[in-house]
Amino acid sequence: MFMVRDYSITKKLTRMNMLVTGSALLIACVTFVAYDLLTFRQSMVHNLSIQAQMAGSNSVSPLLFNDPQAAESTLSALTTAPNVGSAGIYTLGGRPFAMYWRDGKSQTLTLPQIPSGQTEAHWFKDGQLALVRTIVFQGKPTGTVYIRSDLREMSSRLKRYAGIAAIVLSAALIPALLVASKFQRAVVEPIVHLAGIARTVSRDKGYSMRATPTGNRDEPDILIQAFNEMLGQIQERDGALQKAHDELEQRVEERTAQLAVANKELEAFSYSVSHDLRAPLRSIDGFSLALIEDYADRLDQDGKDHLHRIRAATQRMGTLIDDLLNLSRMTRAEVRKEMVNISTLAAAVVEGLQEAHQERRIEFRIEDRLEARADSRLVRVVLENLLGNACKFTSKRASACIEFGKTSLNGTTAYFIRDNGAGFDPAYANRLFGAFQRLHGTTEFPGTGIGLATVQRIIHRHGGKIWAEGAVEKGATFYFTL
Repeated sequence: MFMVRDYSITKKLTRMNMLVTGSALLIACVTFVAYDLLTFRQSMVHNLSIQAQMAGSNSVSPLLFNDPQAAESTLSALTTAPNVGSAGIYTLGGRPFAMYWRDGKSQTLTLPQIPSGQTEAHWFKDGQLALVRTIVFQGKPTGTVYIRSDLREMSSRLKRYAGIAAIVLSAALIPALLVASKFQRAVVEPIVHLAGIARTVSRDKGYSMRATPTGNRDEPDILIQAFNEMLGQIQERDGALQKAHDELEQRVEERTAQLAVANKELEAFSYSVSHDLRAPLRSIDGFSLALIEDYADRLDQDGKDHLHRIRAATQRMGTLIDDLLNLSRMTRAEVRKEMVNISTLAAAVVEGLQEAHQERRIEFRIEDRLEARADSRLVRVVLENLLGNACKFTSKRASACIEFGKTSLNGTTAYFIRDNGAGFDPAYANRLFGAFQRLHGTTEFPGTGIGLATVQRIIHRHGGKIWAEGAVEKGATFYFTL
């Protein structure tokens, strides 16, 4: 079967018209030929029946007087019928009485049986028409006549009709092609023109172009007008979109400039906090230490306790300033992603924690060959905070176990840090990553509540997310994706 989907609309319409016209003519010719052949067959049967009736009538006397020669003389009259190939007269008992062969053969034909209750029957078989008729005289059967005719005339007639049909089809399809071409031009040319405009608009994004209407107020003209209206709407929306884009770019530039100014101000503020705020704290801490060391003999125990509390408060304030500055830096730091061996970073962080907690029994389990595309400096900050928290919240365990590994959640790789420490109430899990949010008192576990907020910002800047699971006194697990 040939494919037409890649043809142009002109070729498709031409083939469709020719196919429809040809099919209609062919069906008409086939119907006419079939009807004529059916009529011709009936005519052949009728003519052969008449010939059999005449031969039978003329053979009554030879049958009654047992004169085969007279019967053969009667059959020889069939030579005037060139379609009759053979014939025979049979007695009432079915015995051959007289035979006729057009080519002079002397064979005996096997007499077919006439169906009960009939005096005549015929068959089309083996390219021949055979007819058997009972010879009746004075209302009584006297014998049987059997005639066979070839179908050469019907075959010749069929060939003539086939030739006539071919001539008719050829003669009709040529004018049909000319007429179809003329009418197709009125349908195809507007569509081809419209397709060319659509292709140009799609390629050049030139929405100001318009297709030329036909002015005929037919379907192609309606299509062209609708297409032009659509182009007009697209052009209007494209103009509005471009205007909005330009305005957005201007607003982005203005906002970027404002952010640049804000960043400079934030940097100036950070510098001021780092230097100007630290100086008074150092003075308070230093003079408190001096009082403890130089005036210890003049202070009672309450005075010494007050000075120790002042020093502890100033040191906590210094730690808080460091955490706030670190949180600010993590918010503004540029993310430079590369392939990072997270296992190596975790091992380095663990080594530092082990040196800082030599007096404790802490079992660290770090999965090997964990890699990701991330900023190694920022990921180290994440690990320092999470592993450091795990060490802190397992401080009351005689034997602490901290694990770092990887798992798959809903088809996404997630890293986790799990400990067997104090854990937390799951009802307050949403408060973990807020700045200054703490679920434990400073007397129980020291800290500023800034670390997890810093971790969350780093993870978000990597396009990932972080969450935690845990239970009171049953440990906690922090998951994060990059």
